[in-house]
Amino acid sequence: MADLDSSSTSNNAFIDSPSFEAKKEESLKLEFSQDEEILITKMFNLVGERWSLIAGRIPGRTAEEIEKYWNSRNSTSQ
Repeated sequence: MADLDSSSTSNNAFIDSPSFEAKKEESLKLEFSQDEEILITKMFNLVGERWSLIAGRIPGRTAEEIEKYWNSRNSTSQ
């Protein structure tokens, strides 16, 4: 029984690791539909960086996701 408990702990340690979560989050932030992209751009032009207002118009999206999406698409690299 002790072996079973230790194996499940090691599996959870991999899933809960920061690198796993970072990869999961990174893959999610780039998956926006064309309609969502258009709406984000229009809303940004209307209300600026008020991410919670923009997120309120896109079901299933958080303000943080939209801000990360916007910053990744519109960052200025020098």
